[in-house]
Amino acid sequence: MTDDLLPEGLADNLPAQSALLTRAMRAALDAMDAHGYDRVSPPLIEFERSLARRMDGLQTRAMFRFVDPASLRTLALRSDITPQIGRIAATALADRARPLRLCYAGEVTRIAADQLDPVRQRLQVGAELIGADSVAAASEVVLMAIEALEAVGVGELSVDFTLPDLVSTLAQGAFPLSAEQAETVRRELDTKDAGGLKAAGGEAFLPLIHAAGPFEDALAKLRAVDAGGALESRIAGLEQIAQAVGTRARITLDPTERHGFEYQSWFGFTVYAGGSRRALGRGGTYCIQGSNEVATGFSIYLGNALPLLGQEEERSMLFLPADHDRAVARELRAQGWRTVAALSDSDDPQALGCTHRLEGEAPRPL
Repeated sequence: MTDDLLPEGLADNLPAQSALLTRAMRAALDAMDAHGYDRVSPPLIEFERSLARRMDGLQTRAMFRFVDPASLRTLALRSDITPQIGRIAATALADRARPLRLCYAGEVTRIAADQLDPVRQRLQVGAELIGADSVAAASEVVLMAIEALEAVGVGELSVDFTLPDLVSTLAQGAFPLSAEQAETVRRELDTKDAGGLKAAGGEAFLPLIHAAGPFEDALAKLRAVDAGGALESRIAGLEQIAQAVGTRARITLDPTERHGFEYQSWFGFTVYAGGSRRALGRGGTYCIQGSNEVATGFSIYLGNALPLLGQEEERSMLFLPADHDRAVARELRAQGWRTVAALSDSDDPQALGCTHRLEGEAPRPL
């Protein structure tokens, strides 16, 4: 029946997928917890205005919105948890010592998918380092993202660095452009269109098209851009972060990459894994609007990692006959057994997925 079809971009996670996602979420959160990141759980819905004001570039039109019958104000279903962490840091945890380390996990949704990611609902897991956007903070966050994915079971990681505010920085100094020209230059750099750059008055930005690829080669090309020293601190910062990552992941650089970096400031990164063309996560430095506090963080989308996690390990299941000893069953569950209790004498243990049957006080293989 068509009434049972799900909307485009939405899907059920059946038992095997749900088990993998739950295990992955716990592993990622445990990795963050081990590094001192405290978990917070913001609500699924907030006032639209509150979500919109915390991050520059966050588009509330990408969110499901509706009127709250209690307050008659517009509510929004979150499309990103990071702004909510910014609100918590700026309000309930405003008096906590900085840097403040927080982590989270929860579902997010958006109205429409895009060509690079057709999913409209996903599990977002991440961490935010509030009160610091230094090279040291960026290094910690990149390593934390790598460690979280390693804990999940994803290998062969690669990290792509970017400089989200690069065009703005150069347009305001070394390569002057009007605001309108700067936006056109960003679009042409997105498509790597040399002719479009020249037509937009951005000929000085042409070398940036080729300053992408393996980290050392791309960094050398970026260093060759004559920007009157405007890029020195950023290049030094990238080198230090790369040094901290070391051999934990392959590193690439695309200094003008903007997709997914709507509110990041001087540094951004995307994490990929061998065997997957979809990004597993993104992060970088940003400013929390309202409190004007700097921060660094990352988000992982575990659904994108599902194809890399293999199959859920088959677990033993113990069938409990209708007349079983409940105290014995309780003790066996405490030891780690999963149990299925018979509701009638006709229940078939094997059809119910059981591998063992309780006989007396001992499990016996079927």
